[in-house]
Amino acid sequence: MKNIFEPLVKMMSLMVGLLASITLLTALLIGLVVFLFNGGSLPSINQSSDMTIAVVETQPIYRGVVPKEGMWKAPEWSTVDQEPNADDIRYGRELIANTSAYLGPNGSVRKISNGMNCQNCHLNAGTAPLGNNYSAVASTYPKIRGRSGQMEDIPKRINDCFERSLNGKALDRNSPEMIAMVAYMEWLGKDVIQGETPQGVGLYEIPFLDRAADPIKGKSVYAQHCQSCHMEDGNGMMKPDKSGYTYPPLWGDNSYNHGAGLYRMSRFAGYVKTNMPLGATFERPMLTDEESWDVAAYVNSMPRPAKDLSKDWPDISKKPIDHPFGPFSDEFSEEQHKFGPFKPIKAARETQATK
Repeated sequence: MKNIFEPLVKMMSLMVGLLASITLLTALLIGLVVFLFNGGSLPSINQSSDMTIAVVETQPIYRGVVPKEGMWKAPEWSTVDQEPNADDIRYGRELIANTSAYLGPNGSVRKISNGMNCQNCHLNAGTAPLGNNYSAVASTYPKIRGRSGQMEDIPKRINDCFERSLNGKALDRNSPEMIAMVAYMEWLGKDVIQGETPQGVGLYEIPFLDRAADPIKGKSVYAQHCQSCHMEDGNGMMKPDKSGYTYPPLWGDNSYNHGAGLYRMSRFAGYVKTNMPLGATFERPMLTDEESWDVAAYVNSMPRPAKDLSKDWPDISKKPIDHPFGPFSDEFSEEQHKFGPFKPIKAARETQATK
């Protein structure tokens, strides 16, 4: 009997629920009519609400090490043909980019350098902002340099690089290669006012740490960020045709000697901060300051060719804070001059200068 009446019971329950819903809806409609009859009004769909939604526009955070506005840019390469010495300029650029093919151990012109290219240190053939570019060469040379204590012109500066960074021999000053390299550098700086240095010249001046740079920490940085290109042994990656390096050696017999600028910790640390690992720029650095200093300490602790530096810095008071070879005009050790901390040396020099 229970099963016979069960559908009837369900139908009655449904009808009761439907009736209750109709009753509630009717009551709401009656209430709305009464509200409107007594002067109430509904909000217009065109009327703006008192509540406003704030739209916050977020701008990407610029994380570059220096402002990008006003950064030096190389002249357009397409304009070279307008120059009377266009052939020299083009050859000069080729020599900077592929030095080893012409002047390396198997060079087609002469065999006077270690297989590295000038642009291994002067990125993008000397045009990269804060990539050791040549923007100020034409506007600042000739000049007296503290390292030699003498007036130097552009050919002398180029030969310094051949003898130090390329651990080789000097070029003949009147050779077609020297003439071409000078022509290219002068063309790059043709729009720079004489005596001025444009924004983005040279290398980034990386701030000193409060501690010494640590080669042990730097070894870990190197393993994580550098050795995939420069290899675990630091000997770099040679091109298949042996004409030079795809990625240059950072130490060993074929790297820069200890008289090169990059052997100074601040120069190497500033270089990697804005240019390394591959893909980093001054606008998008990948390493922290600490990592940059530490990897510099590691790389520059590894063996490399030596050079006679006995004639460097005839006025020892002009030696850079991080020049690692004595004698010095202060009481700090060679080790501290190499690895730091550098702030105490800087403070002592500033105190001495005020006396």
